[in-house]
Amino acid sequence: MIRNSRLQILCMILMTISTMVAAQTKPVNAFGLVYAGALNKNIPGKVNIHPVSYKLNGIDISANIYTPANFDATKKYPVIVVAHPNGGVKEQVAGLYAQRLAEQGYITIAADAAYQGASGGLPRNVDKPANRIEDIRGMADFIDHFAGADKDDIGLLGICGGGGYALAAAQTDKRFKAIATVSMFNSGVVRRDGYMNSQVATLNERLKQAADARTQEAAGGDVLYIGGGKMTDEQAAKLPFELYREGYEYYGKTHAHPNSTGRYTMSSLIDLVAFDATTNMRLLDQPLLMIAGSKADSYYMTDSAFKAATGTKEKELCKIEGATHIQTYYVPEYVDQAVNRLTVFFGKNLHQ
Repeated sequence: MIRNSRLQILCMILMTISTMVAAQTKPVNAFGLVYAGALNKNIPGKVNIHPVSYKLNGIDISANIYTPANFDATKKYPVIVVAHPNGGVKEQVAGLYAQRLAEQGYITIAADAAYQGASGGLPRNVDKPANRIEDIRGMADFIDHFAGADKDDIGLLGICGGGGYALAAAQTDKRFKAIATVSMFNSGVVRRDGYMNSQVATLNERLKQAADARTQEAAGGDVLYIGGGKMTDEQAAKLPFELYREGYEYYGKTHAHPNSTGRYTMSSLIDLVAFDATTNMRLLDQPLLMIAGSKADSYYMTDSAFKAATGTKEKELCKIEGATHIQTYYVPEYVDQAVNRLTVFFGKNLHQ
């Protein structure tokens, strides 16, 4: 019992990127956006934001669509679907990149994953790879019918965990004509082996906990969670990896959002550990751009996926010098570099 309790605590500390430090207040931005330079009102002739909702397999999905300056619904615009990080929501980094790409002339969409953020689904914060992949496809389904969107000209951008799921979605869904990732995070590999292989030895114990949690849920008991607990600055400073320390600052402080809890159901682990974004990378034959910070301790995941992408003849690996994983989410000079590379990439592979 003591060993299991310690293991649960370890899971909470090591497996949580987006840890909340205190109860959050509602963002003051009119659209709930928490990134720098976010739209606060729609101005004619400028980039505009359109909050929308739609059904995906019976679940209400909450999304934001960004339209470019001087948008004309009678014309056709290329589209970019943006998938958010694990534990994140559309109002954070996914929204930032969606807005910046809309400034380049694209219609973009960022949606909260089912069971997460402002989207529906119970229990809350289920985090299963099949759901996240379906979320991406669902954004493409919906944007197909948005006035002005060219359904034959869709690009895909995934950030952090959304990057791994974007790779998996694009392997078989050829509606996506060009695929890009920023700071890709291979969720299944990390949930199975731990970040940088730090939890290999505890896998069977963690799976037993996940199975017990599922049994408890099925019997109508309480839903158990991994992550999302509060911690002090001193505790955060002792987290073993840079990604987690900087993630604590980003998600819990500088870019906190009340819908971004950083937790997921313990039973989700059953599905997560069986997932690897690179398993069928040979099926991805679309143009591919992978962006990562040169100082990111998560870089090994981007490197592995890029090497596994043997099915595409057009692939590019871009290192942003000096950037860590989380810094690609918000530091202006690093975001600018990433957006510039994305603009060139999508400009080449999507029609303008």
